[in-house]
Amino acid sequence: MFLGRYEHTIDEKGRISIPAKFREILRVKYDERLIITTMDGCLYAYPYQEWKQIEEKASNYEIIKPEDRHFMRIFFSGAMECGVDKLGRIILPTTHREYAGILKDVIFAGMLKRIEIWSKERFEERIIKPSLDASSGTSISEMASRLGI
Repeated sequence: MFLGRYEHTIDEKGRISIPAKFREILRVKYDERLIITTMDGCLYAYPYQEWKQIEEKASNYEIIKPEDRHFMRIFFSGAMECGVDKLGRIILPTTHREYAGILKDVIFAGMLKRIEIWSKERFEERIIKPSLDASSGTSISEMASRLGI
């Protein structure tokens, strides 16, 4: 399981080092390939085997509603395979960096079976700041309670 939050920097060629703990999980449990797609203003990175399970579920889902088709177009058309190089880096495609607003500082957030890749600024704006603001709606503790945590 991918857990934790790590800060890294992307270079001018779009290369970024995957956190060592995440690389170890990829090496031991998976085959070090990631499928990266765009979602929620960040990038979702799935180990290849986890992605295959998503493809299987999606291919067996009858798509009738227009919003389902829209989601499928966005989610699957944005997907690209990214291999991990010998130095533990991936290259984020320009289109993906632009979508996520990634310029320099990056946050890797472990989300159990996937990794989210955020621009640091966007992560702080959308995740950290609202979780500290009590007036932003449902509190983190209320969400944890709903999940039984």
